[in-house]
Amino acid sequence: MACTFAVIPFQPINKWADAAKPSRAEVYTLSRARAHREATRSAASISSPSPPRRRLSPPRGLLCFVSAAEAGRGWAGVSARDREPGRLPLMEMEDSGRGVVGAGKRGVAETFSRLREQGKTAFIPFITAGDPDLATTSKALKILDSCGSDVIELGVPYSDPLADGPVIQAAATRALKKGATFDSVIAMLKGVIPELSCPIVIFTYYNPILKRGVSNFMAIIKQAGVHGLVVPDLPLEETALLRNEAVMHGIELVLLTTPTTPTERMKEIAKASEGFIYLVSSVGVTGARSNVNLRVEYLLQEIKKVTDKPVAVGFGISTPEHVKQIAGWGADGVIIGSAIVRQLGEAASPEEGLKRVEEYAKNMKAAMP
Repeated sequence: MACTFAVIPFQPINKWADAAKPSRAEVYTLSRARAHREATRSAASISSPSPPRRRLSPPRGLLCFVSAAEAGRGWAGVSARDREPGRLPLMEMEDSGRGVVGAGKRGVAETFSRLREQGKTAFIPFITAGDPDLATTSKALKILDSCGSDVIELGVPYSDPLADGPVIQAAATRALKKGATFDSVIAMLKGVIPELSCPIVIFTYYNPILKRGVSNFMAIIKQAGVHGLVVPDLPLEETALLRNEAVMHGIELVLLTTPTTPTERMKEIAKASEGFIYLVSSVGVTGARSNVNLRVEYLLQEIKKVTDKPVAVGFGISTPEHVKQIAGWGADGVIIGSAIVRQLGEAASPEEGLKRVEEYAKNMKAAMP
């Protein structure tokens, strides 16, 4: 039987057309990120051959444009809205039959959709892998899952975490000193993800991705059962390759927007982001703060004028009052990082740290509407 291809209008990505320039705060951060990547690019193993791409077949041979979440589960359930211009193309692919850890688990966008139907706000805790050790990280992930986490963000320790504040930087340093590596983090995830009910989003800088090759990196995290990815030091203009490979492998690439991001640029970020849009609540690095930036309420309203994608707010959130305030402003999710990482970092033992994480997570979850 002859295959029929439905050609859906596709708007090629032009990283310069109608895109607002980065803000001054973004320019500083992105310039530093680019300089660091260029300094290490020659040492990266970008020339090493990557394994053949896994090829998945859309039903009936259709050629379509879908999101990363849709690429992960096939053609079923793709709405007309999701076939909009600006979506990256998913080429026709064949299933290799290889299993993927956690493949049947609900994805990030699907999780937000379910919560929206229930009128709930997503609880998204963050911890650093390997702090104080990977065995404790595995236990912490299970505890956070049992406390009602809707999505868990896991930071991969890195030697130059330019977006992170002192608490998470210290956690990454401790993890690296204990011997945590990207490969050991992935091995740990393969063991624990089948026991979790919520999706995992990993937070990593671009150099570890570049070192392994973008396609190979996506294949590795997909096989581990990871659903989403945050890369804080990659500006929108440089995400085309990463976005394409994320779609091809069924990974939801989450992009960030900040209080100083111009409106037009924010619109482009919202269009390109998958899973959810990460709204940074304050200028600067991560870290608990006494008050939430009141501009966040306005930013949430502005983003929601241009997209119906979920928006999660992170950076500086540490108290139940913060959670209630941000949820009341209309956020679809609240990301809590440094305050949870501190529970493990300041504990006298891993066991005490896990108890503190559980108590803190339960208190924060209880504040969620």
